Amino acid sequence: MEAHYTYLNSLGLTDPNTQKLVTAVTLGCTLLFVGAQAANVLARRRRLRGVEQGVIPEEKITTSGIFDFFIETFVAFQDSVLGKENRKYLPLTATVFLYLLTLNIIGLVPGFPAPTTTVWTTVPVALLIFISFNYYGIKEQGLVPYLKHFAGPVWWLAWFILPLELFGTALRILTLNLRLYWNISADHIVLGIMSELVPFIVPIIFYGLGTFVCFMQAFVPTVLTMIYIMLATQHEEGEHH
Repeated sequence: MEAHYTYLNSLGLTDPNTQKLVTAVTLGCTLLFVGAQAANVLARRRRLRGVEQGVIPEEKITTSGIFDFFIETFVAFQDSVLGKENRKYLPLTATVFLYLLTLNIIGLVPGFPAPTTTVWTTVPVALLIFISFNYYGIKEQGLVPYLKHFAGPVWWLAWFILPLELFGTALRILTLNLRLYWNISADHIVLGIMSELVPFIVPIIFYGLGTFVCFMQAFVPTVLTMIYIMLATQHEEGEHH
């Protein structure tokens, strides 16, 4: 805890004015992220307008081509977890991944703390995931059947299992928040220390590791989001089969 405080203090994050600045940067990054995604959607709609037999791949490497590759890879991965019939959840899972990856990467820019090292970012993301998978569970199964699955398969143990299941489900807000917060914070503490002790060559290595950590700390919450959706909606699917 002391090392974390020292790291925050070195960046000026313990100062109230700086904390307000970090919050403003986080909000600004969020608005830029949303704006960029909206612009990308509009550009792709214009590109697809009037096309009837598919899109011809571009010869050169373009931003649109890279984004297409990411989408194809991401969709294939989600299909392996949730199945092709559940692509309706892509807007949530892809947004969680891209949003967290963008904010994590910002922390690698010298002089910029990662927005995901503040609870003003991590808690809302955790709440979004929590509310979403519960909403999908209720939408797929209905309120009563969804709540009933928290009671377990044995009715006479419901008094014991129900509180545990509800507590465990609510605890996901805390675990999602802390996992992201502390992993990104620890990564930037190590990077900050190594940059001061051994400049130039060694920090380059840690920047590479930091990029990997940034990716994984966007990937893991995304995978957990998929798993939570699967657990919340699988009972109805099981009944159909």
